[in-house]
Amino acid sequence: MHQDVPFPLSTASPGPRLQATLSHPFERSGRSLHSGRHATVRVSPAPAGHGIVFRRRLRDGRTVDVPADWRLRESQPLSSAVRQEGVLVRTIEHLMASLSALRIDNVLAEIDADELPIFDGSATPWCEAIRAAGRSEQTLPCRVIRLLRTVAVENGRRRLQIEPGDGLHISGHLALAHFGSVDWSGAITPEGFEREIAPARSFGRYLRAMAGRAYGFVRGTDFLQGVSPRSAALLVRGHVLGGMRVPDEPVRHRILDLVGDLALAGHPIEGRISAFHTGHELNHALVAALMSDSSAWELV
Repeated sequence: MHQDVPFPLSTASPGPRLQATLSHPFERSGRSLHSGRHATVRVSPAPAGHGIVFRRRLRDGRTVDVPADWRLRESQPLSSAVRQEGVLVRTIEHLMASLSALRIDNVLAEIDADELPIFDGSATPWCEAIRAAGRSEQTLPCRVIRLLRTVAVENGRRRLQIEPGDGLHISGHLALAHFGSVDWSGAITPEGFEREIAPARSFGRYLRAMAGRAYGFVRGTDFLQGVSPRSAALLVRGHVLGGMRVPDEPVRHRILDLVGDLALAGHPIEGRISAFHTGHELNHALVAALMSDSSAWELV
């Protein structure tokens, strides 16, 4: 039994949070960032306890299910990916962040390629699709990972730390050559995420991105074949081509990616996060360090 809960989520009934899925399926198509290939994704409601699962439709007609699980994570250039039975699904972070922030716990995402579409480089298209599909509460409670003590990972000047706290609060800092320091701090709520974080686009240096599209920087890969000013915020000597969509857009996008990567833990995480120059590798290192130490958290 499902109960439709209209957005914004502040209209939801009081009491313990219940798991939720979509009220209706939705389908979106577009070009992928790294391969440049066209991909179609159909995101459908799923039963309570199902979690987020990707289903790859292969050329030979087979399908392989790949759960969004931190233990299946595979390192990929400038993106997050999971692999199961040799089947890869990559660039999942923007959809994962949108589902997590809008409190959608259970969906089946069917895809006809190995990489999700990038759209304009932000999470706004995914958020709009989720809102249009609607949110339905389910009968099982949503269990949350609550921090019992601080967990931190670092690599040189990069540092990522989570400590106990109510809800999810993130403070991010980033310093870029020719651009200076950019900071953002706030609670990750459904409405706040859509307004403050989701519009921030993937970013990179214009000359490097264009050369990557033409020649590839990673030998033997299809690195950044789909990048363009329509799919990313491209930086040129301290400026964003066409201007920034939101203030301090680069650090907000790093927080967007972080929200998506945290979602691979399989349950919402509550805590206060400090992120200094973080990226996908450090994000996944924090999730692995946290989930591998059961004394640092409890499931409530």
